[in-house]
Amino acid sequence: MQTTINPKMKTVPMLDLRLEYEYMKKDIDAALSKCLEHQKWIFGPEVKELEGSVAAYLGTAQCIGVSSGTEALVLSLRAQALKKTGKEFFSADDEIITSPFTFTATGDAILRAGATPVFVDIDPSTYNMDVNKLRSYLASNSAKVVGIIPVHLYGQACDMENVMSMAKEHDLFVLEDVAQAFGGAWKGRKLGAIGAAGAFSFFPSKNLGGFGDGGMVSTNDEEIAGLVRMLLKHGGKDKYNVDHIGYNARLDTLQAAIVLAKSKYIDEFNKRRRSIADFYNKALSGLNGLSLPLPMPDADLDHVYHQYTIRMANGRRDDLQKFLNDNNISTMVYYPMPLHQMKVFQGRSIVSGYLPESEKAAKEVLSLPIEPLMTGEGMSDVVETIKGFFGRG
Repeated sequence: MQTTINPKMKTVPMLDLRLEYEYMKKDIDAALSKCLEHQKWIFGPEVKELEGSVAAYLGTAQCIGVSSGTEALVLSLRAQALKKTGKEFFSADDEIITSPFTFTATGDAILRAGATPVFVDIDPSTYNMDVNKLRSYLASNSAKVVGIIPVHLYGQACDMENVMSMAKEHDLFVLEDVAQAFGGAWKGRKLGAIGAAGAFSFFPSKNLGGFGDGGMVSTNDEEIAGLVRMLLKHGGKDKYNVDHIGYNARLDTLQAAIVLAKSKYIDEFNKRRRSIADFYNKALSGLNGLSLPLPMPDADLDHVYHQYTIRMANGRRDDLQKFLNDNNISTMVYYPMPLHQMKVFQGRSIVSGYLPESEKAAKEVLSLPIEPLMTGEGMSDVVETIKGFFGRG
């Protein structure tokens, strides 16, 4: 098989943050300039402004800026432990159910909060937690379960109707992992505004990202909000007389200013992502062995395509990735190993039976470029190169 289609083809990156900066330059530079003028680098005015802006956008009572998406998860879980048990941490007997097909932080946050992660398999069509597997586990093992963390992977909502129904039935909290889905929705409700809390990431590559680490907790629960605000600044309202075991997990003023400036473009950019996904879906349909990330069949669901992830059957994923790389098309594998197979979770987690869909997905998924500002030429280069791999280009 030939390795290149067009040796002069321009590189198509997964994401082009320099291009996005140029597009938003006026707003970002003004935000940075304002910070340089007021010099309030810790809990500056932009932090509070961003919190209010995101809360209004999501439709939640409160949002709390934190230092990363990982800390957003940890702080939310710690707050739940304090609220539900009155203790600083959950115990290892407390179980929190989540997906094994996600970034390490989701499961790691459960361990850091003192609880035991329970991994249930995914729905192969959405890559999100299979609610039928969730229901099966709860039917026979609910006594120790305290919460559920649905992950809205790649920007597509998990089945929140069923998740919330089961949570209510078994008196469980729901913490939404919205790290990849800012602006996404489930039946008209923004993700992060449905469960007891939502955890967001502003890592630079996210569909709403800063110039470094940052995150946010969203909630309608005033008690959870108050606890998170204490925990993020060493555990107390008064840093010289703290109440709880806390962290230094503040959102920097500078990152808040940048995210605030970029947030005015989020709906536009999510719309652009959907448009690129629609182009890929139409252009790549019918290729033997290639599965496309079609959204769930519900017009009220908003997939924001943080990643456009295909899957390649018959063990050919790595060959396709190499072929694309040889033709200057960037790709990524999210994720090459499910959490239950990682060393850190051995002996520290519960695996709900065999997880074949998660393990299969890890061997087959491949994320394609979906830079919101990518050109039609770039999109066509991706499509024609993939078709070339199949011998159609």
